[in-house]
Amino acid sequence: MSNRIFVCYPRCTTCKKAEKWLADHGITVTVRDIKENNPTAQELRSWHEKSGLPLKRFFNTSGQKYRELELKDKLPAMSEEEQYSLLATDGMLVKRPLLVGEDKVLVGFKEKEWQDML
Repeated sequence: MSNRIFVCYPRCTTCKKAEKWLADHGITVTVRDIKENNPTAQELRSWHEKSGLPLKRFFNTSGQKYRELELKDKLPAMSEEEQYSLLATDGMLVKRPLLVGEDKVLVGFKEKEWQDML
Protein backbone atom coordinates (compact mmCIF):
# COMPACT_ATOMS: atom_id res chain seq x y z
CA MET A 1 0.00 0.00 0.00
CA SER A 2 2.03 2.97 -1.16
CA ASN A 3 0.67 6.52 -1.55
CA ARG A 4 -1.65 6.11 1.42
CA ILE A 5 -4.03 8.85 2.45
CA PHE A 6 -4.95 9.03 6.11
CA VAL A 7 -8.33 10.76 6.29
CA CYS A 8 -8.99 11.91 9.83
CA TYR A 9 -10.42 14.51 12.15
CA PRO A 10 -7.51 15.93 14.20
CA ARG A 11 -9.55 16.28 17.40
CA CYS A 12 -10.75 12.65 17.28
CA THR A 13 -8.99 10.43 19.85
CA THR A 14 -9.34 7.31 17.68
CA CYS A 15 -7.71 9.18 14.78
CA LYS A 16 -4.85 10.23 17.06
CA LYS A 17 -4.39 6.62 18.18
CA ALA A 18 -4.36 5.42 14.58
CA GLU A 19 -1.89 8.12 13.54
CA LYS A 20 0.44 7.17 16.40
CA TRP A 21 0.12 3.50 15.42
CA LEU A 22 1.10 4.34 11.83
CA ALA A 23 4.10 6.38 13.02
CA ASP A 24 5.18 3.62 15.42
CA HIS A 25 5.15 1.17 12.51
CA GLY A 26 7.08 3.51 10.20
CA ILE A 27 4.17 3.85 7.79
CA THR A 28 4.15 7.16 5.95
CA VAL A 29 0.86 8.69 4.94
CA THR A 30 -0.55 11.89 3.54
CA VAL A 31 -2.81 13.34 6.23
CA ARG A 32 -6.11 14.84 5.15
CA ASP A 33 -8.46 16.66 7.55
CA ILE A 34 -11.96 15.37 6.85
CA LYS A 35 -13.60 18.53 8.15
CA GLU A 36 -11.59 20.87 5.92
CA ASN A 37 -11.36 18.57 2.92
CA ASN A 38 -14.48 16.42 2.83
CA PRO A 39 -14.42 13.42 0.49
CA THR A 40 -16.42 13.84 -2.72
CA ALA A 41 -19.22 11.44 -3.66
CA GLN A 42 -16.92 10.07 -6.37
CA GLU A 43 -14.07 9.42 -3.90
CA LEU A 44 -16.49 7.78 -1.47
CA ARG A 45 -17.82 5.49 -4.21
CA SER A 46 -14.29 4.46 -5.17
CA TRP A 47 -13.25 3.90 -1.52
CA HIS A 48 -16.41 1.94 -0.82
CA GLU A 49 -15.71 -0.38 -3.76
CA LYS A 50 -12.09 -0.93 -2.64
CA SER A 51 -13.09 -1.56 0.96
CA GLY A 52 -15.39 -4.50 0.27
CA LEU A 53 -17.53 -3.26 3.19
CA PRO A 54 -21.23 -2.41 3.32
CA LEU A 55 -21.78 1.30 2.61
CA LYS A 56 -23.32 1.73 6.06
CA ARG A 57 -19.82 1.20 7.56
CA PHE A 58 -18.80 4.54 6.02
CA PHE A 59 -21.28 6.40 8.22
CA ASN A 60 -20.20 7.74 11.60
CA THR A 61 -23.17 6.15 13.36
CA SER A 62 -22.08 7.46 16.77
CA GLY A 63 -21.84 11.05 15.53
CA GLN A 64 -24.12 13.89 16.56
CA LYS A 65 -24.95 14.75 12.94
CA TYR A 66 -26.01 11.14 12.22
CA ARG A 67 -28.44 11.26 15.14
CA GLU A 68 -29.69 14.77 14.29
CA LEU A 69 -30.59 13.66 10.78
CA GLU A 70 -32.19 10.45 12.13
CA LEU A 71 -30.21 8.45 9.60
CA LYS A 72 -30.68 5.16 11.42
CA ASP A 73 -34.26 5.20 10.15
CA LYS A 74 -33.62 6.89 6.80
CA LEU A 75 -30.57 5.05 5.43
CA PRO A 76 -32.33 1.76 4.54
CA ALA A 77 -34.67 3.62 2.18
CA MET A 78 -31.90 5.63 0.48
CA SER A 79 -30.19 4.59 -2.75
CA GLU A 80 -26.39 4.25 -2.80
CA GLU A 81 -26.19 7.45 -4.86
CA GLU A 82 -28.19 9.35 -2.24
CA GLN A 83 -25.97 7.97 0.50
CA TYR A 84 -22.76 8.99 -1.32
CA SER A 85 -24.19 12.47 -1.89
CA LEU A 86 -25.17 12.78 1.77
CA LEU A 87 -21.74 11.64 3.00
CA ALA A 88 -20.11 14.16 0.66
CA THR A 89 -22.02 17.04 2.29
CA ASP A 90 -20.31 16.81 5.69
CA GLY A 91 -17.09 15.14 6.81
CA MET A 92 -18.53 14.63 10.26
CA LEU A 93 -20.97 12.08 8.81
CA VAL A 94 -18.09 9.91 7.61
CA LYS A 95 -16.63 7.18 9.81
CA ARG A 96 -13.00 7.90 10.55
CA PRO A 97 -10.17 7.41 10.35
CA LEU A 98 -9.98 6.13 6.81
CA LEU A 99 -6.76 4.71 5.45
CA VAL A 100 -6.90 4.82 1.67
CA GLY A 101 -4.41 2.83 -0.37
CA GLU A 102 -4.26 2.02 -4.06
CA ASP A 103 -6.30 -1.15 -3.78
CA LYS A 104 -7.57 -1.27 -0.19
CA VAL A 105 -9.42 1.03 2.17
CA LEU A 106 -9.62 0.60 5.94
CA VAL A 107 -12.54 2.23 7.75
CA GLY A 108 -12.28 3.00 11.45
CA PHE A 109 -9.29 1.91 13.52
CA LYS A 110 -9.06 -1.69 14.63
CA GLU A 111 -5.42 -2.43 15.37
CA LYS A 112 -5.65 -6.12 14.40
CA GLU A 113 -7.31 -5.29 11.08
CA TRP A 114 -4.66 -2.69 10.28
CA GLN A 115 -1.87 -5.05 11.34
CA ASP A 116 -3.20 -7.73 8.97
CA MET A 117 -3.59 -5.30 6.06
CA LEU A 118 -0.28 -3.50 6.43
